[in-house]
Amino acid sequence: MFTGLSAFPLTPMNEQNIKEREFTRLVEHLAGAGVDSIGVLGSTGSYAYLSSDERARVTQLSVESAGSVPVVVGIGALRTRDVLANAESAQQAGASGVLLAPVSYQRLTDDEVFSLYATVCQSLSVPLCVYDNPGTTHFEFSDELHGRIAQLSQVRSIKIPPVKDDIACASERVARLRKLIPGDVTIGISGDSAAATGLNAGCDAWYSVIAGVYPQAALSITRAAQAGDAQQAKELSDALEPLWALYRKYGGSLRVVATIAEMTGKVSQPCLPQPLKTLQGDDRRIVEQVLEQLGLESEGKD
Repeated sequence: MFTGLSAFPLTPMNEQNIKEREFTRLVEHLAGAGVDSIGVLGSTGSYAYLSSDERARVTQLSVESAGSVPVVVGIGALRTRDVLANAESAQQAGASGVLLAPVSYQRLTDDEVFSLYATVCQSLSVPLCVYDNPGTTHFEFSDELHGRIAQLSQVRSIKIPPVKDDIACASERVARLRKLIPGDVTIGISGDSAAATGLNAGCDAWYSVIAGVYPQAALSITRAAQAGDAQQAKELSDALEPLWALYRKYGGSLRVVATIAEMTGKVSQPCLPQPLKTLQGDDRRIVEQVLEQLGLESEGKD
């Protein structure tokens, strides 16, 4: 399950509720595109902004809408008790796996993070992916801590941050981590612009934001890398550089992808939880120009 392309859709919402029909259409589109798994309630899914009841509902809808495609559900929360409750609701809904980031307000220690994963693994009957995302959690995993956590019974994947755009450095990074983890634990790359390099360097999976709106473009990169065609994977990713540049310009992928989803009719405005906002005015026109330049409007339109 934790191999190939895992697509992470938005959770469209307003200040009153989840836009359930829009969310199910996103999931159905990804399942129909043939992604290898669907990751809901990740950072792109705005999990940190949702109540436990809203998260349980999103999980239920995603499992019902994904057909035979495995659904991986984010369960991160500030308190361990809430992580355990999220894990239980995900399992009851039929999730195939869970994704856990060490969410914090107070900075966590290595021992506290290990204790979190150990406690959660004791309650799980489904596999777990370790979500290493220092940009949002402000916690940085060492390879040694990853090695400790990867020995826990339910851990089956590690979602690492972007690697350097240098195949030798990326390969060394992946090899160093792989020496410390069991053979049945996969390594997945996050950060869309780094995905081709990560896959070519030996990562088993791409945990992808852009796949949530453009699954075919992401699948083309993934399948090229899986087939051993590193050059093709790199060329396909390089062709999307204007899109990756938008991520850098606007402080990450969420606002860009949410804006694309609105512009292409996949979701209605607003789709992000306040105070977050999609791009407007001149910034929105810049996104539109990039989509036209790349010829991506047709895949995104609904």
